[in-house]
Amino acid sequence: MPAIDIARLKIQAASLVEKFDRPAAFLHDLHEILDLYADRTLRVSVAAPASVLRSYRAPQSVLKQIEFELAPLTATFPEQSMALTDALWRDAHLETRLLAATLLGRIDPRTPLLLERISAWVGQVRDKKVRAALLTTSLHRLRRETPDQFLKLTQEWLASEDSKMWANGIEALIPLLDDPGFENLPPVFDIVRPAIASAPASLQKELAALVNALYRASSVETVFFIKQIIIASQNPQALTIIRRIMPELDKEIQPHVQKALRDKSG
Repeated sequence: MPAIDIARLKIQAASLVEKFDRPAAFLHDLHEILDLYADRTLRVSVAAPASVLRSYRAPQSVLKQIEFELAPLTATFPEQSMALTDALWRDAHLETRLLAATLLGRIDPRTPLLLERISAWVGQVRDKKVRAALLTTSLHRLRRETPDQFLKLTQEWLASEDSKMWANGIEALIPLLDDPGFENLPPVFDIVRPAIASAPASLQKELAALVNALYRASSVETVFFIKQIIIASQNPQALTIIRRIMPELDKEIQPHVQKALRDKSG
């Protein structure tokens, strides 16, 4: 991997985005850039791959510069951006899928088929980095500009028969809860109540992270919310899961949950 000359990289990225509306040509030149900066020092025989996807292991700064150059075009031309993200996703390299996820987060959230695209990709993705990018970066404008649509999307995921989509819905909500500008918690409580009350044991980690995020957003409302779930629960498994996630909860909320569980069993 050659040392990165920032001035040269900027020229390469600027030349690349000139092919923004020609996905095939864009991909061809993108691969040339990634190949130029590829890290070939990692021997597969001595280290497990960090991703299930093929990867050039190019420095993060390379993708960041390309993303920077693409940003104004992506925000201005949503239809061409959607075509480019489709091509990047189909290419199935780690770098191209991460770039596709980033571009989705900069497209106008009212663009036709955007939500369907995110749902489809979230449902099929296997790589942890790409999944994380889809659940955070790809949903950025949707969370900020159309929170009602965002909540509707996460509600659909949490209503799915596939527990993997439940995990996606829970994890997608956490950046919203951590946003200081978001204060409309009642709809979130309504959305997550069924999931907390009937979640399978496989979602313990995600549930603990969700409860902690809710508590950070509003400690008083969250304590009341969890108490109500415990009081109303007719599902022994739900109470067992709440007991199991206790060690992962913030120390401040643990006594409240413990008392509610004692009152329920007593």
